[in-house]
Amino acid sequence: MELKRLGNYIREVNVRNRDLKVTNLLGMSISKRFIPSIANTIGTDMATYKIINHNQFAYVPVTSRNGEKITIALLSDYDNAIISQAYTVFEIIDHNELNPEYLMMWFRRPEFDRYARYHSHGSAREVFDWDNLCDVMLPIPSIDRQREIVSEYTTLTNRIRLNEQMISKLEDTAQTLYRKMFVDGIDKENLPEGWRMGTLGEVCETQYGYTETATTEKVGPKFLRITDIVNNSINWSKVPYCPISDNDYRKYKLELGDIVVSRTGANIGWAKQIKDTIPDSVFASFLIRIKIKNADLQWYIGYLVESLDFKTFVAANQQGSAQPQANANVLVKYPLLIPQIEYVHQFNIQIRILHNNICLKEQENQKLTELQSLLLARMGQ
Repeated sequence: MELKRLGNYIREVNVRNRDLKVTNLLGMSISKRFIPSIANTIGTDMATYKIINHNQFAYVPVTSRNGEKITIALLSDYDNAIISQAYTVFEIIDHNELNPEYLMMWFRRPEFDRYARYHSHGSAREVFDWDNLCDVMLPIPSIDRQREIVSEYTTLTNRIRLNEQMISKLEDTAQTLYRKMFVDGIDKENLPEGWRMGTLGEVCETQYGYTETATTEKVGPKFLRITDIVNNSINWSKVPYCPISDNDYRKYKLELGDIVVSRTGANIGWAKQIKDTIPDSVFASFLIRIKIKNADLQWYIGYLVESLDFKTFVAANQQGSAQPQANANVLVKYPLLIPQIEYVHQFNIQIRILHNNICLKEQENQKLTELQSLLLARMGQ
């Protein structure tokens, strides 16, 4: 298909919030989305901020130190908003020639990020300026074909979003089940027969991770770090590798049922227990592994570690002056309710049903995401 110059289809927009009528302040993320701004605007002259309207685009010309991506997004969820003066706002001249969602799909392609970085210029800051953007060449089929492509992509996106909502509800149900069986209504002074109070150290062992430098080269096992834990989950495809010897490898090898906890920072990061299929992997020095001795207790301990009570205990017992850290030797002192094992078995049966459904939704989303990537790749053919 013939490639066409983008500059023939778009124009820059520069409308300021002079009368202060627009108050919805948004920022942008490298995931190419508009997000609510967290900037402190006290005393800021909001009249200088730019107004962006529905189906208009904005991008950040500076591409250096931006994770090899260009920050660009289409405003689709709001009628209008105000954004930083540093952003460049533009719009499509004629929507009957170029569909905004189709163009946004082009911007989502990894190839576009590489193109923008390659054509960025400057010394102190590398920028992909307006002229660079206008010089982008892309295939622009008939408007009907554009709409078909967008419809295919939107169908996949909506399915992924629906699955994410289902996963969230299933996880909430699992948390509710944990609290119902082991927290709410439990009198620790008058425990049921077969229940007792103990410590985390009675049923778990703790261990600091391995000190090494991660690499993107496929050498050694995967190297799990704090930054690889996002929203209590791990995207193994993005975890780097670790050049590690055989002896060290055995000591730090992650196994099913392990729990990893971040040891640094005021807001401690958490990962759910490592379960199902995991790659060959070790964990970094700023993580603490909690290894559960009795496999029957893995689900119970996994949900306990995610509880507010456990997080509060760890935060209150951090050590260090420059940067407080969770201490593996302190974690094992956490006062732990140890239920009667048959009661734990009942919990496991119900949790596995919920977990299996979560896994099915996650696997489906992985396939749907791969289809999205394939659809984006085909746009350039």
